[in-house]
Amino acid sequence: MSMVCGRAPCHPICSLSFSHLARVATLFSASDMSLVRLPPEGRVSLLSFLLGLSVLLLSLLPGLEPLLGGTPGRLALAVYIAGLNGLLLLLYRALLYQVAVRACFLGFAFGCGLLISFTQSPWKHFGWYVCSLSFFHYSEYLITALTNPKSLSLDSFLLNHSMEYSLAAISSWLEFTVEKFIYPDMKQITWVALIGLMMVIIGESLRKAAMLTAGSNFNHIVQNEKSNTHILVTAGVYSWFRHPSYVGWFYWSIGTQVLLCNPVCTIGYAVASWRFFKERIEEEEFTLIHFFGEQYLDYKRKVPTGLPFIKGFKVEL
Repeated sequence: MSMVCGRAPCHPICSLSFSHLARVATLFSASDMSLVRLPPEGRVSLLSFLLGLSVLLLSLLPGLEPLLGGTPGRLALAVYIAGLNGLLLLLYRALLYQVAVRACFLGFAFGCGLLISFTQSPWKHFGWYVCSLSFFHYSEYLITALTNPKSLSLDSFLLNHSMEYSLAAISSWLEFTVEKFIYPDMKQITWVALIGLMMVIIGESLRKAAMLTAGSNFNHIVQNEKSNTHILVTAGVYSWFRHPSYVGWFYWSIGTQVLLCNPVCTIGYAVASWRFFKERIEEEEFTLIHFFGEQYLDYKRKVPTGLPFIKGFKVEL
């Protein structure tokens, strides 16, 4: 998803994930953006995400090892998440509760993904995937809260992105599960999963760097009218690609399927994402040319889209 003027998308682990969090925190500091500047919803989301992540503490209790592998552990998880929800109901109301319960769920999922990642279970790589997916959706909300709080809403989590997005995710889970039972060795190719993991980390980093660079010009809702605050962002990662956020999401999405060793969904995600971003970029660049005229055309001539075989909107001379 590339954002230079309020445009929008339509459409680990352990040390790697925590190092990624640290990198984002460093970016915040470098931009002189302290957590104190987060709006109330942003602060509630961060506390709730960390509260959900506290599920990791259950692994320290005797008799619950492995936490996800037996009845006592699964029962403890069910009781724990029910307790977390009860606590959130006591602490928050209305919108803040809706924010808190989503952030807490994503933190809980991230923690469970880490727990699976530490095991020698055939689901280990799926644990990496859960970490990647939950972090992606939570960080979308957090970065938006930090850089463009006026546009912040529950939709900023991107959990209700689209029916197509949900079906694609479910398809990948089904493929992993079916192939795991039919061809279990195929899901244990660690070097392939590591390639996918690196694609996920690089794609995620590029996307969040684009959001941070664009600042308040980044919006999850399509902007069809130019406001007085909109500027054409061409610095940072936007000097590499015209659509760094789309580039990041493109490779992140494909990387999740390489990580899962899902051959069918890897191809499917690549084709579907490419077609989607091709149409989206052409549509957005038509608007951007209208907004910025020759300034954008000059930028377009100098900087590529960043996506293979996608040139963007063709200007007729």
